[in-house]
Amino acid sequence: MTYLLKITKKNGRREMIKKIPKHYNVFLLIYLLFFGSAIAEAKRPEYHLALKNHLFYPAQIIIPANKKIKLVIHNHDNSVEEFDSFELNREKVIFSKQKSVIFIGPLPVGEYNFFGEYHPNSARGKVIVVEVKNNSSARHEVINEKQGRLNVN
Repeated sequence: MTYLLKITKKNGRREMIKKIPKHYNVFLLIYLLFFGSAIAEAKRPEYHLALKNHLFYPAQIIIPANKKIKLVIHNHDNSVEEFDSFELNREKVIFSKQKSVIFIGPLPVGEYNFFGEYHPNSARGKVIVVEVKNNSSARHEVINEKQGRLNVN
């Protein structure tokens, strides 16, 4: 058993106020690990893809290199689709009118193709990983600049 102790200010005596079983420490550790990981996941950069008429929008997303990101895919179609990528080593079924989450990375600089397994000729896209500076405002500038170049072509 683990004991909580109360130290009184008057005479410095220790008084036992409650017994706590040792297995509560395990529960506390599990609780902290669970909520600690949820907080870490909440801080990840989040990107969104939409699936409409068997097409991914946007067809190209740009993400920073060496960062784990959260990719949220919304399926607006009336049919099920499967996000599939050999290069990203990911596949995920996305049901009709639902959304799914996929974690990607950390990835080195490069281009990674993905497609919809049920409509591979139309549902296609690309994740473009770029190197960015540590400064967050510079990171957004680099990504916006590269995104602008991709949209022009």
